[in-house]
Amino acid sequence: MGNAPNQILTAKPEDAANITEDDLLQRPRGVRTMEGLRLNTRVGIQYLAAWLTGTGSVPLYNLMEDAATAEISRVQNWQCLKYEVELDGDGLGVRLNRELFGRVVKEEMARIEREVGKDRFRKGMYKEACKIFTRQCTAPTMEDFLTLDV
Repeated sequence: MGNAPNQILTAKPEDAANITEDDLLQRPRGVRTMEGLRLNTRVGIQYLAAWLTGTGSVPLYNLMEDAATAEISRVQNWQCLKYEVELDGDGLGVRLNRELFGRVVKEEMARIEREVGKDRFRKGMYKEACKIFTRQCTAPTMEDFLTLDV
């Protein structure tokens, strides 16, 4: 961006002129994977645990994560659960449902505990964060934002 305050000048008007209503309504392409579901779940829970203790951003898996990342993780999980998408990108070909999601949450909580250590896990807000994150991912309607009901 250089010294520019935004990227408006880089947008090409001819690109926008060719976008149709059908383009906007197309389902996203690409694959969904079990590893993506697991990562979304871990990152969402770990960020929320940090946020509950007053931390606005947290280093996770060599990236600096914040509420926006956790929000993306939550919304992707919610959408995948709502539409019971097939996790096909890693060759598993299983449909996501609440039961499978519950198992993934349990397994990822165990992984978080291993990664951060038992003492830090026990002293942290991981269990509370897990409850909040899981409740929002499985809600019949999507909450407006991850941290609003906390």
